[in-house]
Amino acid sequence: MVTYRDFLIAKKRGQIKGSLPSMSIVSSGSAAVAIQTMLRKYGLLSLKVLVDVTTRQAILDSLRKLGCEIYKIDLSRKPLNWQEILTLTDNREGFDITSLEALDPTIRFYDWMSYEIVNNNPDFVFLPFGTGNLYENLLKINKHEVSSELHDFRFKGSAEILRKCNFMGATTNDPTSKAAEKLYSPHLPFAHFDEQWIRLYKYAGYCGSESGVHIIKEQALDEALGLASSLGISCEPSAIAGLALMLQMKDRLPRNKKMLIINTGKVKYS
Repeated sequence: MVTYRDFLIAKKRGQIKGSLPSMSIVSSGSAAVAIQTMLRKYGLLSLKVLVDVTTRQAILDSLRKLGCEIYKIDLSRKPLNWQEILTLTDNREGFDITSLEALDPTIRFYDWMSYEIVNNNPDFVFLPFGTGNLYENLLKINKHEVSSELHDFRFKGSAEILRKCNFMGATTNDPTSKAAEKLYSPHLPFAHFDEQWIRLYKYAGYCGSESGVHIIKEQALDEALGLASSLGISCEPSAIAGLALMLQMKDRLPRNKKMLIINTGKVKYS
């Protein structure tokens, strides 16, 4: 599979003359900010960003200030394939990077963060589930390390513990939720997560039997935000969804297990 990274390497070697193809992405803001920042740093073509019509003006202004090209659509109408995303962003000759397959395999997403998580040897990991990239990559890395005799140099964990680790994704199905901006989506056309996939991982012993993606309630999210604020933790509502899920499940969680909560922070758009 040819990836955009391959184009960058070929460009560096002088094999490609002129500009590299443009990239398009469906984003609520965070991914677009990160990618466009690097594109601008290296003098590459601006990112073409497809956003929902409800996206806040402050986010749109920040993206435009960074140099993104903005295209609006009602994303709730239907799931979009990569061809439609390229058409809607006036980029038929470019590449859609919303899809995981458009770049290197998913294991390149959040890989250092994933190793930091598994190296803590937790019994439970609570984390936000938006696009599913972090969740999917974390489980793929866990699968590799608990099933292989040849480990990545970054791996310092215990395969025995990690085979039983429960990975708990937190998301919302409420478009009015405080976390909806980053976690809610009426369609996730490129997320590989589905019930059969996680059932296979659990059956094969790549993760704990409680692993899965769960819907958080707004009351639990409010409680998590209050706790985070009292502790001086900086985060967006979506970033602390893992804590919300843990609080929501507290009455049925074991008290003698190690629990890790992932806070994905807060995007600065200005």
